[in-house]
Amino acid sequence: MAFWNEQRKGANFMNSTSLPGNYAEASKQGIEFIRLAPDKWSKDREFLFEDKPDKTPDVDFLIGSSDKYEGLVEEDFQRLKADLDAAEANGTKVVLTVLSLPGNQWRQFNGRKNDDRMWQSLEYHKQAAQFWKDLAERLKDHPAVIGYNLINEPHPETATGFEDFWVEDYEAWYAKQKNTASDLNLLYSEIVKAVRTVDKDTPIMLDSGLYATPWAFKYLKPIDDPNVLYAFHMYEPYEMTSQNQNKGFTYSYPGKVKVGGEAKEMNFDREALEKFLEPVEQWAKDNSIPANRIIASEFGINRMVKGADQYMADLISIFNEKGWHWSFYAFREDTWDGMDYEMGTKKPNWKYWEAIEKGELPERNPKDADNPIWNAIADDLTK
Repeated sequence: MAFWNEQRKGANFMNSTSLPGNYAEASKQGIEFIRLAPDKWSKDREFLFEDKPDKTPDVDFLIGSSDKYEGLVEEDFQRLKADLDAAEANGTKVVLTVLSLPGNQWRQFNGRKNDDRMWQSLEYHKQAAQFWKDLAERLKDHPAVIGYNLINEPHPETATGFEDFWVEDYEAWYAKQKNTASDLNLLYSEIVKAVRTVDKDTPIMLDSGLYATPWAFKYLKPIDDPNVLYAFHMYEPYEMTSQNQNKGFTYSYPGKVKVGGEAKEMNFDREALEKFLEPVEQWAKDNSIPANRIIASEFGINRMVKGADQYMADLISIFNEKGWHWSFYAFREDTWDGMDYEMGTKKPNWKYWEAIEKGELPERNPKDADNPIWNAIADDLTK
């Protein structure tokens, strides 16, 4: 936990395969830790890059199958360990997270539909706890690992019809779900207890509900454990940050955005972003949780959105003022360039995609990285 006693600044790796060279590049940029999700490593490149059918729909990295966990897949574990060894060799620390758990396959591997089985059966809670116990027992002494982030963007709400925090009541929803399979606190309690039977010290990171929204802190319960951190993601307003060439670019930052199913229009600027994050700050105050146990573990915006540089700068300044850890999304992701901020607003050239197709790291032109949005991040990394 000593690593987290002071504010840390990191980035996310969610690539199609292990790319150990990226650890060296991240270190050069002043990135102090990587939040790693290795789930895509089990999938065929044609599925990930060309939208071809998934040849292995029942195969999930490390867990074997989200249908039923029966033990770690040894080949997958060895790939993960080699990647973590590379991180350590380059002086980079790693928070390990997973996109899928038993009964909760990542929606992009599940026909782009939510897999809500975990939130409907306590049997999957037990399997998830066993998985993390097995993994922690194997990784507890690895020098690169400084956190287990138990599940990326949990969403028990979706299994019970709750979809939109702009218009729905969290307290009323949780009152009905408490102590059922859709109780995120119940799941976390079981997994943490299982992990602590084999690993007393490695920090554990818990995402808030409804895809790690700050609003879901309203029902999150602190764990009685000195080595637990609490995480949220920040892509709001999603209607603005998720814009792309296909959707079009209707909104810019700062500016007005229609939210809540376009039920209302709100102005978004730095003040509005800070207000959106108030549930986290209030929760921490109410539960006497210090700033060094709060992390914005993902945040970002499509780099083509007008004002993207100011959006990132404003969020980073808010996180810094509050003393929260942060890790932006993403550093040199190989399956999508929308948040590869070193590119600025330039489109990838053919050499970039040629390298990606070969499973290689594209060459980087240092001049491209001298752009407003990357500078908003990089300048702060080196402070």
